[in-house]
Amino acid sequence: MVHHHSVPPVVHKNRRDWHNLRSMLPYLWEFRGRALFALACLVLAKVANVGVPLALKEIVDALENRPGQVLVLPVALLAGYGLLKLFASLFNELRDIVFAKVRYRAMRRLSTRVLAHLHELSLRFHLERRTGAISRDLERGTRSVSQILNYMAFSILPILVEFSLVGGVLVTKYDPVFTFITFGTVVVYALVTFAITEWRMDFRHHMNRLESEANSRALDSLINYETVKYFGNEKLEVERFDRMLADWEHWAVKSQTSMSLLNFAQGAVIAAGVTVIMFFAAHQVTAGAMSIGDLVLVNAFLLQLFIPLGFLGIVYRQIKYSLADMDLVFKLLERKPEITDAPDAKPLELAGGRIEFDHVDFSYQPERRILEQLNFEVPAGHKVAVVGHSGAGKSTIARLLYRFYDVTGGAIRIDGQDIRKVTRESLRAAIGIVPQDTVLFNDTIYYNILYGRPDASREEVEQAAELAHIRDFIERLPDGWNTVVGERGLKLSGGEKQRVAIARVLLKRPRILIFDEATSSLDSRTEKAIQETLAQVAEHHTTLVIAHRLSTVVDADRILVMEQGRIVEQGNHAGLLALGGRYAEMWELQEKEEVVSGQ
Repeated sequence: MVHHHSVPPVVHKNRRDWHNLRSMLPYLWEFRGRALFALACLVLAKVANVGVPLALKEIVDALENRPGQVLVLPVALLAGYGLLKLFASLFNELRDIVFAKVRYRAMRRLSTRVLAHLHELSLRFHLERRTGAISRDLERGTRSVSQILNYMAFSILPILVEFSLVGGVLVTKYDPVFTFITFGTVVVYALVTFAITEWRMDFRHHMNRLESEANSRALDSLINYETVKYFGNEKLEVERFDRMLADWEHWAVKSQTSMSLLNFAQGAVIAAGVTVIMFFAAHQVTAGAMSIGDLVLVNAFLLQLFIPLGFLGIVYRQIKYSLADMDLVFKLLERKPEITDAPDAKPLELAGGRIEFDHVDFSYQPERRILEQLNFEVPAGHKVAVVGHSGAGKSTIARLLYRFYDVTGGAIRIDGQDIRKVTRESLRAAIGIVPQDTVLFNDTIYYNILYGRPDASREEVEQAAELAHIRDFIERLPDGWNTVVGERGLKLSGGEKQRVAIARVLLKRPRILIFDEATSSLDSRTEKAIQETLAQVAEHHTTLVIAHRLSTVVDADRILVMEQGRIVEQGNHAGLLALGGRYAEMWELQEKEEVVSGQ
């Protein structure tokens, strides 16, 4: 049974399909020589294939007309017959071998292009998407390109070539009635197949959807096993599952019955076509216009044409699905990145790394303003902290400075340059961020630190670890630098992960440092140790600290207190305490909490 998610809704515009098929051409163009050679092999295989009934006719005629010379004449013909069969197979396999490179290269090119494009799309897209859904679309989309190339090369083109060759033989050698019956039968066969397949698709969709729902229902009841037991609802769960399966059973039976109907209809069309052809052929044989060999030939042609057509229903359905899958990928590729470089963007020219927020307004959605008229400056080499309750818009500042989003109003400048006018690459190279949740790659500690600047030397990596006070820890580990950190860095403690993140940022050598609640998830002892590290690290950089806990920003040159997207107070620690306003209130509250948790 196919799971529901692998059957996308087939709602399609032909125009869109043609557009997508045209979009595939550049991927084929790279290997146009190979593609043409594969095509030549395909034609040769079909020529050999069509030659088989022709040889058969000669053999039958030879046996019928010259019984005295039986052993002399057909030997050559029989050998020729065998060779034609061999060549048909040889050229078929050659076509597969030659075409494989075209197919897989197209998949590879498309996959890398999609990944590059996904990295280009804005943070907003990545926060809204479901990773699983994207990876499934990506996988299905690239597979669909391969499938469509496959069907073209192995189903549709061969049928067209064979039709042309058979048509040529019938038209030149026989009464036009045979061509008419042969192709008439093929057309009726194709129409019957398409009509019944279209009608069956609906049953299949219902069946897949219900199976998927029933499975997730069953899984849900097992995940909530304890809840089911608490309320004694085992019977209810089983009955609900059974009701869904009863529906599924109804559609599954319909699907199977309609499949049999399709097979029978196809068989009936073939039977009718063969009967009519045999009737005319037999009539012509008795009239002396055709030999028995001709009768065998025409019959063999007709049956030979129906062998590839037998898969027509399946191919038709798969092509529809593949086109739908392909559409998802091409639509994704047509999505415009939200944040792009200005056409005349120049690299950022760094002097000291002075940051300036000039009347900045920002909102993720028009109706909900996050930052309002935000005005502040971080002089070069200074340390400025932003504090406030969660939801005050603190972390948005880092995202705007890194240009994950563009400001809605006002401007952000670094050393006097509007960050929208410089290249993203140069802007992001100048900024190092230590986030609240450090995510590490499931690789070695060495790899994770080196990620900050992949071309750095071993000494530089070790020096960065030294500055982040983690080198001794790493060298004490049984596998040292080659210790694999595990999925998302789970084998390291919070403090160790933060130090790896700090080392990674230091290796990047940015001019500006942003600590985004970098110690909020740590216990107070680790936090104090990391605070000292951060203080040392920040000495020669322009630093912006976004913090929830005030104890971490006591040493800042200036502290900005934010509330609902605005700055309500600013000054240094002592000045703000003396002011007795919002900051003093927050300080008192956190002091109390620490006393309580310390008891």
